[in-house]
Amino acid sequence: MQTAFETSSLNRGKLALVSHALCPYVQRAVIALQEKGIAYERIDIDLNAKPEWFLAISPLGKTPVLVANGEAIFESAVICEYLDEVYGPPLHPADPLLRARHRAWIEFASTTLNTIWNFYTATEDADWNAAQQALMERFDRIEQALGSGPYFAGDHFGLVDAAFAPVFRYFDLFDKVCPVDLFAAVPKVSAWRAMLSARPSVMAAVASDYPERLRRFVVARGGVLGRRLANGDAAADGDQKAA
Repeated sequence: MQTAFETSSLNRGKLALVSHALCPYVQRAVIALQEKGIAYERIDIDLNAKPEWFLAISPLGKTPVLVANGEAIFESAVICEYLDEVYGPPLHPADPLLRARHRAWIEFASTTLNTIWNFYTATEDADWNAAQQALMERFDRIEQALGSGPYFAGDHFGLVDAAFAPVFRYFDLFDKVCPVDLFAAVPKVSAWRAMLSARPSVMAAVASDYPERLRRFVVARGGVLGRRLANGDAAADGDQKAA
C-alpha cells in the first residue's frame, strides 16, 4: 500500500506544507499561503509518531516544512520569508529598516508562544500565576508598539499579523477559565486580536475541530489551566443532567 507521502505533492514537484493540526507555527505559514492565494497541499502528521519520510526532510523534527520544487524548507519564519520573496502581494515592508523591525516583532511573537506554553503546562498555582503575569507584561509591550491599527502596520496586513494571530487564538479557549482578563489593560491589542480573528486567512488556518482538539490537548497536560478546563466540562455536564 502506498503511503500518504508517496501519493502526495511532495513527490510530484508541487507545493506542499507538512503540518500538525495544533501547531501555531504551521498557522503562520498557512496564513501567508492563504493571503497570497497560493495553491498547495497540506499534509498533517502525528508528531508523537513521526513518519520516517518526515524525519528525512525535517532536520529538527518539527512542523511546518514546506516542500517547493522538491526542496524542503523548515522553520516557519524562513518559510514565510521564502513565500514573500517568491509570491505576491508582499507581506513585508520594502524598507530594510522597517522590515528588520517587523522581523524582530515576529521573534517576539515566537517567544510569546513559549510563555503560553508555560501558562498551559504549569502544574502549580505559583508557576501558573507567574506565567499569567508574564503574558500580561508581553501584551503591554505589544500595546506600546501598536499604532492606530487595524493591523500591526496600519491598513496593511503583514507577516507580523500572521505571527500573532495564532498567539491570540489560544485565548479564545483560555479566556473561558482564566480568572483574570489578560487583555483588559490593552485596548489596542484587544482590537487587533478581534480584527485578526475575523480575517479569512486566519480562520482558514485551522480545522473546524481545532478548539476541541486544543481543549483535549491542554487537559491532557494536567496543568492548572487543564484542570480548570476539565472542571468546567464537569460543571457543564452536571448542569445538563440537572436540566
